[in-house]
Amino acid sequence: MFDENMTRILQEAVNEMLVWVGFGTLVGLAAKAIMPGKDPGGAVATMLMGIGGSVVGCGTLMFFWDGARVTPISSIGFLAATGGAFILLFFYRMLAGSFFTEAEDGERWLHRRRRRRRARGLADETY
Repeated sequence: MFDENMTRILQEAVNEMLVWVGFGTLVGLAAKAIMPGKDPGGAVATMLMGIGGSVVGCGTLMFFWDGARVTPISSIGFLAATGGAFILLFFYRMLAGSFFTEAEDGERWLHRRRRRRRARGLADETY
C-alpha cells in the first residue's frame, strides 16, 4: 500500500508532532509555574500556549541573534520558549482583565476581588 519512503516520511512527521506536543506542554507548564496567580485554561490551552510560546520565543531569539539557529529542544531553546510562553500568558491575562478592571466611583484601580466583595456588600444592604 505505502512504499518504504512514504512510511519513513509519515513516521518522521508523527515523531515531530509528538515532540512538539510534549515540548509545548512542558514549556506551558513552566510558564504557568513562573507567573503568579490563577492560571486560565486547561491542559489543551497550556499545550497550545507552550507551542505558540516556543515559536514566539525561538523566533525572536533567532531574529535578534544574527546567524544563530535555535532549536526548541535545547537549553537555550527551552529558556527562549518559556520566555515566549510567559509573554503570551502575560498578554492573555492583561487582555482578559485578570490584572486590572475599570475604575468605579472615581477610584483609580480596583482589584477584582475587592470589587466582588464590595458588590456583594452592596447587594446585601439593598435587601
